[in-house]
Amino acid sequence: MANGAMALLINSRSQNWLPERWKARFEAVCGDRPVVLLPDARLDPTEVHYAAVWKPLPGELAAFKNLRAIFNLGAGVDALMADRRLPDVPLVRIAVPDLTSRMTEYVVLHVLMHHRQELYLRQSQRDKIWEPRYQWPASAVTVGIMGLGTLGADAAKVLARFDFRVVGWSRSARTLSGVECFHGAAQMTAFLHKSNILVCLLPLTDDTRGILNRDVFAKLDRMSPLGAPVLINAGRGGLQKEDDILACLDDGTLGAASLDVFVQEPPAKDSRFWTHSNVVLTPHNAADTDADEISKYIAAQITRFEAGGTLENVVDRARGY
Repeated sequence: MANGAMALLINSRSQNWLPERWKARFEAVCGDRPVVLLPDARLDPTEVHYAAVWKPLPGELAAFKNLRAIFNLGAGVDALMADRRLPDVPLVRIAVPDLTSRMTEYVVLHVLMHHRQELYLRQSQRDKIWEPRYQWPASAVTVGIMGLGTLGADAAKVLARFDFRVVGWSRSARTLSGVECFHGAAQMTAFLHKSNILVCLLPLTDDTRGILNRDVFAKLDRMSPLGAPVLINAGRGGLQKEDDILACLDDGTLGAASLDVFVQEPPAKDSRFWTHSNVVLTPHNAADTDADEISKYIAAQITRFEAGGTLENVVDRARGY
């Protein structure tokens, strides 16, 4: 095998990540660079310089001693960060415009769904009831976005165009035009007190695990026309305490929830998330990204890196994102 091969490592147990299709995509954009899949008994690990992966087995990458960079095929890197034997090379997040726009589509869709009372209207249709309720303006609702990175910032910008009031919270200070920004633990409560619809786009780290819990939900603003706050989580399943979500939906602390991610995916067949009347469940597809765009993005990064350039969107391992 030629020196500098790219090993493409895919979790073949996931229906969304078909190895052979990924191999074909990378071969189309990598020129004469060999592209290989694991497992491959013919593979010389020393010839692998790059890995494009989605949830490889723990320790699987440790065999490749000459790795120069690891590219994660999705937005969340928490599975890789949990690998204590992960090689000490740059870990690169996927950050393509296609991913950002798809996440913004999801966030805006679900904010509008709850704002425009779609759960009530669809139930009215099923019950053959013609009883429209008063529809308040977007300016009467404040959307709070947890996580003001590329995804959160873009969603905030688009929601503001609809005339929603938008506030944001992040771990470190951020400034966004038209968005009241809060940061750090000291400003979390003030942020929550202003939020009627809480959108979570945080990465999963030791600090954010379980951050969506009863204590947070109880601090959300209850004075909007929505009546009770709404949760939208399109980040990671580990961010949420799922028993708290269900209990808060039952007792009115939360009015509704849109959930794209879960601790166990898919949820167990007997999970109440499937059937709860105030839950909108989606199958972790909020930011399903064009695979061709991802493969072109990674190939371009490698070409620039080998020409002496720097890699973009490298994960800060100390922060976990």
